[in-house]
Amino acid sequence: MNPKDPIFDIFLSLGSNIEPEKNINLAKEQLQIKYGKLLTSSIYKTKAVGFKGDDFLNLVIKTSTSDSPETVIDYLHYIERQTGRETGTGQFNSRTLDIDLLLYGDLIDASLNLPRDEILKYGFVLEPLVEIFPEGKHPIENRPYKEIFIELETSIS
Repeated sequence: MNPKDPIFDIFLSLGSNIEPEKNINLAKEQLQIKYGKLLTSSIYKTKAVGFKGDDFLNLVIKTSTSDSPETVIDYLHYIERQTGRETGTGQFNSRTLDIDLLLYGDLIDASLNLPRDEILKYGFVLEPLVEIFPEGKHPIENRPYKEIFIELETSIS
């Protein structure tokens, strides 16, 4: 890493419903080795969405990097594979570990799904994001995450 390389705050969403404590701890250890300091939300227990399965444990982690978003995503897939994650099994199924890059600074890149579209869809992503980034604004919506979360919760109830 060159000291002149720009540093970006990144936010990651982690979820697991197969040995979740073990797999989330492994992910946190690997992320700390690679990126150093981590700011971690509380762990949220949520029902499986879109299929019948065990409850998920979900959280959001903030860290910083000078790596490109593609390099970060490749590393997240590497961590997922360490837990035996099988890819290509569909969106709604049990998972050893799912790690998604939610935000890479204020980057907007549709081909990388940044900001990640799940931020606007799922409380289990948005609530822990709001917990650790309460002042944050969605780069496309240009609205505070807190406001988006309140609207999402209102529309569900």
